[in-house]
Amino acid sequence: MKPAGRRSGGRRDRLAARAKGPENPCPPGQRGGQYAPLSELEMRAIYDTALRLLAELGMGEVPDRLRRDLITAGAVEAANGRVLFPQSLTEDAINAAAKRFVLHGQDDARSIEVGGEAVHFGTGGAAVQTLDMETGLYRPSTLQDLRDFTRLQDVLPNVSWFTRCCVATDLPDEFSLDVNTVHALVSNTTKPVATSFTLAHHVAPIVEMLDLVAGSEGGFSRRPFVKAHISPVISPMRFGEDAVDVVYECIAHNIPMSCITAAQSGATAPATLAGFLAQSLAETLASLVMVHALKPGHPMVFSNWPLVIDLRTGAFAGGGGEIAVMNAASAQLSNWLGLPSGVAASMTDAKAIDAQYGMEKGLTALAAGLAGGNLIYESSGMTASLLGASFEAFVIDNEMHAAIYRMLRGVEVSEDTLGFDTICDVVLGEGHFLGADQTHAAMERDYYYPSLADRDAPITWAEQGAPDMWGRAKVRVREILRDHQPSYLSAEQDSAIRALFPGVIRG
Repeated sequence: MKPAGRRSGGRRDRLAARAKGPENPCPPGQRGGQYAPLSELEMRAIYDTALRLLAELGMGEVPDRLRRDLITAGAVEAANGRVLFPQSLTEDAINAAAKRFVLHGQDDARSIEVGGEAVHFGTGGAAVQTLDMETGLYRPSTLQDLRDFTRLQDVLPNVSWFTRCCVATDLPDEFSLDVNTVHALVSNTTKPVATSFTLAHHVAPIVEMLDLVAGSEGGFSRRPFVKAHISPVISPMRFGEDAVDVVYECIAHNIPMSCITAAQSGATAPATLAGFLAQSLAETLASLVMVHALKPGHPMVFSNWPLVIDLRTGAFAGGGGEIAVMNAASAQLSNWLGLPSGVAASMTDAKAIDAQYGMEKGLTALAAGLAGGNLIYESSGMTASLLGASFEAFVIDNEMHAAIYRMLRGVEVSEDTLGFDTICDVVLGEGHFLGADQTHAAMERDYYYPSLADRDAPITWAEQGAPDMWGRAKVRVREILRDHQPSYLSAEQDSAIRALFPGVIRG
């Protein structure tokens, strides 16, 4: 006798539900942490070594102002002039650190929370070259490239925030670069954005610009929608004065920060992976102690980015198993300490959109996501060992992120998804699941359908001219840049900004 099946509704209801459009089966913010390259004992050994490095070796080249603030907070000046961080001071900084905070977008619906187990892919980098879509070769990056990259990613749902990915090499000086970069960001996206300030005295005038965008004096500092990328520690184990000055200014204006450590294996950090992780962790903790000494709990992404060099040549190597496992281990360590983690991935060494590109991006981004990196930088658009940025790479990487988010989402097991009654109905009925209500529901809920990846039969692919991913991505980029022309600043706001910076804002 055929078992009675449970039906969720008729065909008309199914069609009505599908007409609303599919739910996103893999949105950003999925939970990471499934990949743990380090054991508990190994994490403890790396952490203990980092604490010893800070307490016994300490930090060098400490600017005088910072030296005074660190000593007031509990640091100790050694006879050789280095500043030592007692274990209690470092642990106080960890305990007082902001564990979760919001990265605001101009549009609050696009804001994201940093911390916990949520994983977000975004951007980073300072590419001085752009992969030209017409020639397939690299050329110097321009301000127009930055504007185009910004509005391109504005429509990509799996890029959670946008850090300027290229340096506008056509600008005449550092101040013009910093001002025009921020203007390009806030004009072309309402997502959370991030930038770098070359010098500390650039911060205050740019905050004036951002107040105009926010709509009131002090409005930006009350709800900051731009994050600063700063590297206040220079490996091995010393501070950089210009970047430290920027930290002071950012804290004064309530700007969230990613304090980035970017040591290189075998060059500015040990070649052994464990030794590298210990030193790099110590250096990023030094940034945290600095922030704690100035303003306990100020929003800081603990951005410990292990970088690898090819020891045969000394060249930076952005793709490979070593950089994948080290950034995954960095994310694991940061999360173990309860700190909002920032790591890097998808820094392929490939120059073209080819098999090397796909292999290196896929394995490094997946490792970082599975390890639970809260913010995964460099993961969209970067090529050529971070020297290059690519429009086509942005749309391809957006699709890759979706697949990784789907993996992080995992498998939901319930009475409904196990589907005992559905299996019985099908086995004793039509013999296939294509028309089952459960199949229609799962189609919208559980599966991601790529728009660029090719799933056609070989004969269909051949009939269409045997296109490759690079070609399909070019078409998609051109469509977006043709159709998406945002105007996020009003004419009044833009005029006021240009009046504030006469002769500086370009275009």
